[in-house]
Amino acid sequence: MNAHEGLTWHVAEWVVRRQEEPLPPGLHRHARRMVLDHLAGVVASSVGPVSHAVATHVARTYPGDAATAVGHGRSSILGAAVLNGTNGHGIEADEGYTPGSMHPTSVVLPAVFAVAEQTGAGPERVLKAAVTGMELACRIAAAGHPATRNRHFHNTPLGGVFGAAAAVAALNGGSVAEVANALGIAGSHAGGLFAFLNGSAEVKRLHPGKAARDGIVSADLAAAGLTGPTTVLEGPEGYFAAFAGEPGVDWFPGRITDGLGAEWVLENTYVKPYPCCRHLHGAIDAAIALREEHRFAPEAVTAVRVGTFAIAANHNGTVLDTVLDAQLSLPFTVAVALRRGAVTLTDFAEDQRFDAENRKLMETVAVEVDDAANAAYPRSGRPAEVTVTLADGASVRHRVEQPYGEPSNPVSDSALEDKVRALCEPVIGEKETARLIQAVWAFENLDFLACADAAVRSGSGRSRGE
Repeated sequence: MNAHEGLTWHVAEWVVRRQEEPLPPGLHRHARRMVLDHLAGVVASSVGPVSHAVATHVARTYPGDAATAVGHGRSSILGAAVLNGTNGHGIEADEGYTPGSMHPTSVVLPAVFAVAEQTGAGPERVLKAAVTGMELACRIAAAGHPATRNRHFHNTPLGGVFGAAAAVAALNGGSVAEVANALGIAGSHAGGLFAFLNGSAEVKRLHPGKAARDGIVSADLAAAGLTGPTTVLEGPEGYFAAFAGEPGVDWFPGRITDGLGAEWVLENTYVKPYPCCRHLHGAIDAAIALREEHRFAPEAVTAVRVGTFAIAANHNGTVLDTVLDAQLSLPFTVAVALRRGAVTLTDFAEDQRFDAENRKLMETVAVEVDDAANAAYPRSGRPAEVTVTLADGASVRHRVEQPYGEPSNPVSDSALEDKVRALCEPVIGEKETARLIQAVWAFENLDFLACADAAVRSGSGRSRGE
């Protein structure tokens, strides 16, 4: 089989063909939901220390005024992509795709938006390119998961860089050959290690930003004439061989090609109701359900057992020196859910991480692998079961097969708007948040990026006490 008959070339043909067709109405609205969810995280993250550290790097290395880095003014397209991608993932609030365990918006949208601001591409063209790239990113991630994760790689930048490269190449009107070469070049940028779990390193936040930047670079180099391996996905020394293993055993080409052009896996992305690792959400839901149903006092809890799939069970840390430590901790988030009946961004602040009552309840939480949950993940859900033992000897239990926010248990448009307000109003105020919501739903242009940036930098919400 020559390169023009393989998986990579097949994908490139689909990417180019897709730009000639309108988006289905339902997908068009779903895409705007994803943009709204993404921007809420960008705004909320833009005032944090990680954002400021990356902004310092961007100012030194990517100066320019071609695109908007929300909260940090104008930058080059690479600088804006790095910053907005980092901020999209900066508070663990970004949506995701369970079968691929990845977050497509935080990689693909910053890349597409930055280039579109520079080129002046229209809104429909922007959305089509973005949707195409996110669809591809989800499919590539799902084709190799969980083998890629079991080899210690972070699927969001790993598969995301291909989506960003394809989306930017499509936005720029690239030919099939240019898209295939962009994908080939992106393969040499793919990366992102889960080593951040040991010591809770904040480089995790950077991973989508890096992939967004590298996707732009890959597409631009391909347009300039640099070639990449156009069998990068399926080749014997290509992406899946390196990061997953054997086809049909560790990775499955059909997860990329089945239904491509007819079905959109992107419509199966979830919205996070809690700003923490998605693997924790089923247990949080179960804890909240138990609290609401049985009305026990937190101090009456003597033991908590969480049974879930193995990847989630690995998130059992109880050292909470950083926000990220807590956002990746099942014992902590379950304890907070049992105490408060909710998990919000303020629960990860230092005073809450070291709160004596939170710590006492956290120490009662034991995390175990549930065989049925492990068999179900990732194809059939993210199950979790929480059992609470009370001081009087009573034991209550609740099991969640799909956490809140998945397509089978969805977050409504109004609930999504509530999430956006909760994240954005403390930073930009009520009026600017309302404008942002309205502008994204309308999606007439990308002016909402500059408006959000100005609102963050003026401190409008905080200064007015809105």
